[in-house]
Amino acid sequence: MGREVGNPWNGERRSLGVSVPSRPVSEARILGDRYRLTGHIARGGMADVWEAEDLVLSRQVAVKILHDQFARDEAFVRRFQKEAKAAANLNHPNIVSIYDWSQEGDTYYMVMELITGRTLRDILRNEGALLPRRAAEIMAESAAALAVAHEQDVVHRDFKAANVMIAGDGTTKVADFGIYFAVDDSDELTKTGAVIGTATYFSPEQAQGLPVDARSDIYSMGVVLYEMLAGAPPFSADSAVAVAYQHVSEPPTPPRTLNPDIPTDLEAIVMTAMEKNPDDRYQTAGELRADLLRYLAGDPIAASSEAPTRMIRTPPATVPPDETARAVALAHEEPETPLWTYAATIGGLLVLLVAGIFILTRLLSGGGDEVAEITVPDVIGMDADSAFDAIQDADLRITRTIEPSETVPAGIVISTQPESGVAVDARSIVRVVVSGGAE
Repeated sequence: MGREVGNPWNGERRSLGVSVPSRPVSEARILGDRYRLTGHIARGGMADVWEAEDLVLSRQVAVKILHDQFARDEAFVRRFQKEAKAAANLNHPNIVSIYDWSQEGDTYYMVMELITGRTLRDILRNEGALLPRRAAEIMAESAAALAVAHEQDVVHRDFKAANVMIAGDGTTKVADFGIYFAVDDSDELTKTGAVIGTATYFSPEQAQGLPVDARSDIYSMGVVLYEMLAGAPPFSADSAVAVAYQHVSEPPTPPRTLNPDIPTDLEAIVMTAMEKNPDDRYQTAGELRADLLRYLAGDPIAASSEAPTRMIRTPPATVPPDETARAVALAHEEPETPLWTYAATIGGLLVLLVAGIFILTRLLSGGGDEVAEITVPDVIGMDADSAFDAIQDADLRITRTIEPSETVPAGIVISTQPESGVAVDARSIVRVVVSGGAE
């Protein structure tokens, strides 16, 4: 049972339970003679999360179990081990604690703190935009968590609303450093060109497969803060490729355009965090947090009030995909040129655009000749938004079809193609058939 607490988002009171309703297991399974699984909480792209009882310390914990298809892959196992080791060293009140990591046969698992509360994603879906001060408080606590990680050369790389937990007492907890990047690591999974993360919250350099550092997390924090204030993320499209392209080349609409109640200082903080060029953003999570605390205290902020209208610049190019973005996003002033030169230039840009989109698509779909197989999640009966998130969390792409139905309510998923449980490669597109209601 959840306990009733003051709602920190809109002043109301409501009951808060565990972050995601758990499903009971038919037979109690015990890992390591210590952790009894009691219910399934969530499924991610790499692992399942279960609620469990620690039989030694008599406390409830969360257990993350690596999917079977990844447990057989040595590279993924190494990545899972590194996640556990890196996250276990991140001790901070705003970071979900890691208690243990172990292996039982072919099962690899991690034991974590069980948070009573909700994800920020669920709050935004159910309640819409947050009050500006509450949004600033949540992001200030998140920035404190990321600052600790960055000090240990750990970059989250997948900071998003779904990875921000709001505990029952209102405390912010950042979870899932599962796609972390150690700055001094040379593992192939973290080399330049590996596009990892969630497209809605990509930094421009992440979308292009460029080197990633702490400032990429700052961009993602800016996206989440934008979503908290405006009620929607800054960029959306029908495909991950299109969203990534927007992050690279299109300026975000100032959030005050969508919600005039946002203070100008808070908008300036958002737009500074979301600068296309990493050099123009806050350089550390500590700087972002300091400006948020200044805003909350009513003091002048460091971010320029001109940030929302500043010309957007892309980061310097070091790999081919960026050339397309630079050609589209940068304004060039050229001297007068003969007409045939313009025609040749336009033709060259078209060729470059097609090549760039092809390369960007290859990067976002995993690129290379060998592509890991991914099992299509079971989303039938879910609402469309939850289904899309589940499929995206599994690192698959989505296309949607609306069909009338006399039996399935509007907005609920009827079927998928391929069907759930089918193993497909990461380049595959899952067609989600959503009910449009009675014809």
